Amino acid sequence: MKLDYGKMAREIIEKVGGKENISSVTHCATRLRLIVKNRDIIDDGKVTEIEGVKGVFYNAGQYQIILGTGVVNRVYDECCAMDISVSTKEEIKELKETNKNKLQKAVRTLGDVFVPIIPVIVATGLILGLKGALLNDNFLGLFGASSADIPQNVLVLLDVLSGTTFSFMPALVCWSAFKTFGGNPVLGIVLGLMLVSTSLPNAYSVADPSSGVTPLYLFNFIPIVGYQGSVLPAFAVGLIGAKFEKFLHKKVPAAFDLLITPFVVLVVMMCLALIVIGPILHVVEQFVLNTLTMFMGLPFGIGGFLIGFFWSIIVLTGIHHLSNILEISILTQTGFNPVNAIYTFGGFANAACCLALTLKSKDKPTKLLGKSATVSSLLGIGEPALFGVILKNSIRPFMIMCLCSGFAGMASSLLGLQGTGNGISTVPGLLLFVYSPYQLLCYIGVAIFTFALTFAATWFFTKAE
Repeated sequence: MKLDYGKMAREIIEKVGGKENISSVTHCATRLRLIVKNRDIIDDGKVTEIEGVKGVFYNAGQYQIILGTGVVNRVYDECCAMDISVSTKEEIKELKETNKNKLQKAVRTLGDVFVPIIPVIVATGLILGLKGALLNDNFLGLFGASSADIPQNVLVLLDVLSGTTFSFMPALVCWSAFKTFGGNPVLGIVLGLMLVSTSLPNAYSVADPSSGVTPLYLFNFIPIVGYQGSVLPAFAVGLIGAKFEKFLHKKVPAAFDLLITPFVVLVVMMCLALIVIGPILHVVEQFVLNTLTMFMGLPFGIGGFLIGFFWSIIVLTGIHHLSNILEISILTQTGFNPVNAIYTFGGFANAACCLALTLKSKDKPTKLLGKSATVSSLLGIGEPALFGVILKNSIRPFMIMCLCSGFAGMASSLLGLQGTGNGISTVPGLLLFVYSPYQLLCYIGVAIFTFALTFAATWFFTKAE
């Protein structure tokens, strides 16, 4: 059914109290976000009755209407055509910080640093997956070829495509941190590149006893190495460096600011990074990653079960951005991401739960919403299904979904599933596992198992309310 986006925009504006109740509007991938003057006069039920609306909720000072990808941007354009003010970045940032505790604000800041990096990690993950498939002799054998037949120049180009992002990850992290905390991003990227300079002993070589490469030592006890594969030191350098730069801008006379500030920032931060920040935080980072690895290696897949079970609950609290720094650290050091392989099956559980409730429901708007929300969830965007169908029902289907996600996480751990990136999941996430026939078949098998289990459990043990 083709939607009338102009009509949707007019009805939304009317049901939320008219133009006079809307301060400004913006949107994300799936939601129309309205900054309203009076939340209390809005009847959520009337808004959700509008054709094409998949759910509503109020969060971070914004009245958020779930419309789905491809629809939200068109409705947003129609709202702008009716002279509704557009939200500025400053307004949005201020609202996001409203009513948040210190932990939530810290997690939000982590998200601001690492989210801009995710697209390039997604692209690299896909390239790594395809590279693994292309260089697989079993795959090439279908065409009467082998990996030995691939020209050396092609292999070099594949290495450049697949290796650059993770080799220079500290530069990306430092750049993004400087940008987030108000510093000069160019200084950030230069500092990040210094952390992986070829003049320093390579961290991977130092970690390999057979390489013969050893750290440089300052005062005979402070090891100095490159920070290839490290994320936390680069983040700290970016945070402290940006704050230090802003401090110098206030203290250095304007006539000398351009000359002195960049020089002092680079010299001081490079010394701090190599002598203090790097050695300390590298140890902390390794401890965290080793602890996570040990947790995920618990017998009988218990670690995977717990991550899978609690993931949807963590998403509701908004602190799931913490996983970005862990996933990126694991990817940078190992090239693989077992965490994504665990929580991605939550998307299949989300879709199955939504579909079961939709088919059981006798409410026409719910049926229309549920079908599109199911497809959206299978494509990696689970908000319409989660907020528009599952949480509007009762707590039981949500807990069933979490439980089935837990069993999927357990299966993922036991099978040793691990992708080549992060940021994409469910059906598109298949591309992160094509590097190995075993990984791909296991991914498909666990996905089907998760969907079937969740659908059956929801169908037999819940009522569509």
